[in-house]
Amino acid sequence: MLAAIRRDIQAARQRDPARPSVLEVIFCYPGVHAVWGHRISHWVWQRGARLAARALAELTRILTGVEIHPGAVLGAGLFIDHATGVVIGETAEVGDDVTIFHGVTLGGTGRETGKRHPTVGDRVTIGAGAKILGPIKIGDDSRIGANAVVVKEVPASAVVVGVPGQIIGRSHPGPGGPDDSMLPDLVGVSLQSLLTRVARLEGQGDGRQADRVIRPPEAGVWHGEDFSI
Repeated sequence: MLAAIRRDIQAARQRDPARPSVLEVIFCYPGVHAVWGHRISHWVWQRGARLAARALAELTRILTGVEIHPGAVLGAGLFIDHATGVVIGETAEVGDDVTIFHGVTLGGTGRETGKRHPTVGDRVTIGAGAKILGPIKIGDDSRIGANAVVVKEVPASAVVVGVPGQIIGRSHPGPGGPDDSMLPDLVGVSLQSLLTRVARLEGQGDGRQADRVIRPPEAGVWHGEDFSI
């Protein structure tokens, strides 16, 4: 238990850009407190005291804003950053050195019984607000973009963005380099490509265009006759 606590503290210090001190992590990081509370409730759960384990998990939720079922299996070095709103279901399994941001749900779809929550591999990063649903596996070294909704298997070293989540292959496993944190907008990129091709085709015609058009973005700004809000 002490070794696990030391690794949790080390994970928070290494993966939080604020570089907190040991005492700051111990006293001021609810995500770390939630993991510690779960390790105790999980220990009680494994010994058959299910009601006591659920009561401890509920107390941890009230104190930290993180709901982790005592039956869930969490690996070493898990870091829950900002913590609030994280929900991890009973049959979820989380690997080693995983990073989870606020608002993440590792939940079920409501249609399965038995194993009904995700299995997350090692060194996975799950962005704020992401939802991973069902008994699916998220491969090692993957990155789940913020607010993505993932309902199908994700291979190792992949990036997932969008609703529903779209899988993008990566040539280099694990985080590395400044471009690793830049998650593409698949729909936006596809639409921009189509609009650019249409604009070129119209330019080859007689020059007449419809009164109301949406033109390809210039310097990242979309232009149109009227964007009602």
